[in-house]
Amino acid sequence: MKKAWQIDRELRLNAVPLDRRVHASQWYTSETVFPTGDDLIAMFWGARVPGSGAPEIPYVEMVQSMHNRGYDMRAAEVLLPVGMRLAEAGDRDALRVLTAELLAAIHAAPRDEAAPYWGFEHPAAWEDVKAAMPAPDPRRDPLALDGLEERTLNGWLGQLAGGSFGTALEGYHTERIAEVYGTIEGYITAPETTNDDVVYELVLLDVFEQKGRGMTSRDLGLEWVRQIPFGWSAEWVALHNLNDGILPPESGTWRNPYSDWIGAQMRGMVCGMLAPGWPMEAARLAHIDGVVSHAANGVYGELYAAVLTALAYVRSDPRTLLEDAAGYLPQRSEYAAVVAGCLETVKAHTDPVSAWRILDERFEQYNWIHAYPNIAADILSLWYGGGDMTRSFSLLAHAGLDVDCNAGLVGTVLGVMNGVPQKWSEPLGDLLETYLKGKEKLSICKLAARTARLAMSQLLGDSK
Repeated sequence: MKKAWQIDRELRLNAVPLDRRVHASQWYTSETVFPTGDDLIAMFWGARVPGSGAPEIPYVEMVQSMHNRGYDMRAAEVLLPVGMRLAEAGDRDALRVLTAELLAAIHAAPRDEAAPYWGFEHPAAWEDVKAAMPAPDPRRDPLALDGLEERTLNGWLGQLAGGSFGTALEGYHTERIAEVYGTIEGYITAPETTNDDVVYELVLLDVFEQKGRGMTSRDLGLEWVRQIPFGWSAEWVALHNLNDGILPPESGTWRNPYSDWIGAQMRGMVCGMLAPGWPMEAARLAHIDGVVSHAANGVYGELYAAVLTALAYVRSDPRTLLEDAAGYLPQRSEYAAVVAGCLETVKAHTDPVSAWRILDERFEQYNWIHAYPNIAADILSLWYGGGDMTRSFSLLAHAGLDVDCNAGLVGTVLGVMNGVPQKWSEPLGDLLETYLKGKEKLSICKLAARTARLAMSQLLGDSK
């Protein structure tokens, strides 16, 4: 019997990229009617990533993720090949029953006490997370105010360029990407800014503008209910919980197999842009946001993304940045151990291809949307990219995985730090498109000015 991670790994290694130079994306719009009932079950047994067409099986990924979190998944894994056969046959009645059995097996799974996951600490409340950090300096750096609006604009441009670049590639593996595209050093297609990453940051800005530094996870969760019609993986579970009245932090933990995935890590950059040069505040905001949909290591991923962004305003070397930001993680967590291990790997190798081969094998049991292999790709990109956006994005394309999320993070950091080359910014124009009602078309320049204004009010101590 194959383990869930083996099923997913084989799917990833064998998936040939849909050539986006020929085929269009299938992104949502504000008019999209999202699936429910049998249609949703069928999609979760055989989905396609909207931007790239990559295949995935969310029910397999649930089991895989629970195994990563130290649970005994043998009872659930027995059901996976049955569900895959029923889905292929289109037997919806039988598939509905089998899916109920699978979910019951997932939720009833006992802890595997021998699993490495349980050898680490998992602080949850912000005070406990902060206490587990190695006492970093929490003071604001006034240098962050220099050119704040321009640097924030470059942060947004870098993020949206990275997301637009990566959305055509996400969900595929290194070798398969190279077979179709070769070495990638620019946009594969005309850039599309629509994706499911940035919408959560836009909602956070709305709440922050209303509540300021006093915003809560509950405030954010309720605004998700108001604005966001559909999510994927951890966000899908969180939205389901929120609409059932299960509010943060339980919305991120209750029956959420994906709580260590990249969904929080992919959106932490806005917290850093709201706290430029103020890493402890960036981490605090990221924790408030992260627990809406994630827990433990998934939340720590957002802390790292936020602190990387905040420190990019006052650092000039990506390698120093990576190491300094690691000090703002709970040090006995598995996430901190992963970051430390990735840094050890890149320090030990001069060749990024060799380093990535080691990191890819190290994280082969994790899903391509999990926080760990993707932060490994981010670290590889920033370490070997030399601060150059094109080189850094090319490294992310080589790594594969969740390329739009990863390039969004790396693009934000490098945009703030060094600006955005014209080849990446000009094709974007001044347009951000989303599937949120009322936010279908936004000005990137106005978004950046708003972000900088809110950040400035915070830095000056304005409680609103």
